[in-house]
Order: sequence, then C-alpha cells, then structure tokens
Amino acid sequence: MFGRGAELMIDDYIEFTKKVKQKLGIDLQLYKETQMKRRLTTLRNKRGFPSFIIYFDALCNDEMLLKEFTDRLTINVSEFYRNPRRWDVLKDRILPMLLQNNGRLSIWSAACSTGEEPYSLALMIKEHFPAAAVQILATDIDELVLSKAQQGVYTEQALKELPNPLRKKYFTKTGSLYKIDDALKKDITFKKHNLLADRYPVHVDLIVCRNVLIYFTDKAKEAIYQNFSNALKTNGVLFVGSTEQIFNPNQFALNLADTFFYQKQ
Repeated sequence: MFGRGAELMIDDYIEFTKKVKQKLGIDLQLYKETQMKRRLTTLRNKRGFPSFIIYFDALCNDEMLLKEFTDRLTINVSEFYRNPRRWDVLKDRILPMLLQNNGRLSIWSAACSTGEEPYSLALMIKEHFPAAAVQILATDIDELVLSKAQQGVYTEQALKELPNPLRKKYFTKTGSLYKIDDALKKDITFKKHNLLADRYPVHVDLIVCRNVLIYFTDKAKEAIYQNFSNALKTNGVLFVGSTEQIFNPNQFALNLADTFFYQKQ
C-alpha cells in the first residue's frame, strides 16, 4: 500500500512538471529533482493543497500564488561583494584585461536575484574604472526579486562585505535600511530571463552567474555553459560561484583564466 501511494505522489509531481512547462515555459525536470521537489512540496503544503495537480490549478487562478511559486524556484540569498577575494581578482586582473583594448564593457549579471551582484559591478567600475563606459544587463526568472532589485533598498546584512567607505559613499541609511545611490542605477537594465528557455544576449564581455547552477542537473548545466560561451565575445570572461568549478571548460571553448573565471577562446 505504501509503495502504491509513493508511486502516485511521484506521478502527481511529474504531471505537475509537465503542466508547468506547458504553461510557463519552465522545465522543472532540468532542476535537481530531490531539492526542487522538497522545496515545492513544503510550499504546496504550507498553502494547504493536498496534491500538486490541485496546486497547479490554484497557480493558474491566483497571481500571488504564482509569484510565490516562481520566487521559490530561485535561491534569493545574496550580498554585495559575496566572496570578496574573488571580487578582488575581478578588480585587479579581469576588468583591466577586458578594458585593455576597449573602453566599453558589456556585462551580463545572470540570475541576479535582488540586485546585489549588478550593483556591486556598477559600484566597482564607478569606483575603480570611472572612465569606462559600461552597460550592465541584470536578469532573473523571478519578477518579484527584479522589482526588489530595481528599488535598490537593502538590509545591513547584505552590505556586510562592503567596506565602510563605500557604504557611506554609495548608500543612504534610513532607519535600518540602506538605499543605493541612483547614480549606480543608470547603467543597469533589469529584465526577466529564463536561463533554461529564453534567448541569450550576444557580444558580452563579462558574464557573472554565481551560486545558481549548482541547483540544475548536469544536462542543464552543460546547455547553460554552452549558451554562455556563445554569448561571450572572443576573450570575454565567465565568472562563476565558489562551488561551481567547470571541470571541462575546453568543451565549451573556455580556458581557465583564474580560479572561477573562464575566458572564451
């Protein structure tokens, strides 16, 4: 009896993934199933739905439930200058290399969550490369976090790795919150984008996508790495997270430029 019930639950989730893909264009089977199913089961149960199919019907008729669902697909944990030693490499080696023969930069912050990453990029360039002309595209699948990113308001926890002089220079504190300087917003365009389905930008100098791909299957990661490579200019650089080392970069026409930095051949 237990085995049959477990089988029905599995079938229920598989049918749910098919319906989500058909309606939203989001292929849940490209995410690691154990992690994603656990997260979505917790959310479904929290809202009181006994099955995934009933939950799907509710998503189709309740915009707030749908927004909550898409938010759960993303891992919205971020902060400014996350893993600061890697950002030092970006500042001291990668950006000077990219700017060596060109004073313009096209940067894509993919799966940018609530905006700490693209704002960190804008801040670093404004502070250390003020003569550079930069365009930053910041994308995420979740419209709710993109809305938060556009507001540019953060808690002190998000700024814990940011040096105090930069915090004072580029943020205005109101109560317990910090609002980013509007001057850092002007070079950033926020846009909804699904890494697993949408067309990628082209002719990009630097792609920053960190601490996101660990949640995808190997098959999905390979497709994304190939798409990133195609999006980069020759000699462009992909900057990944500290748990996302690419073990076969040559497969994607990439070379290791520094730890967690890969350059297009």
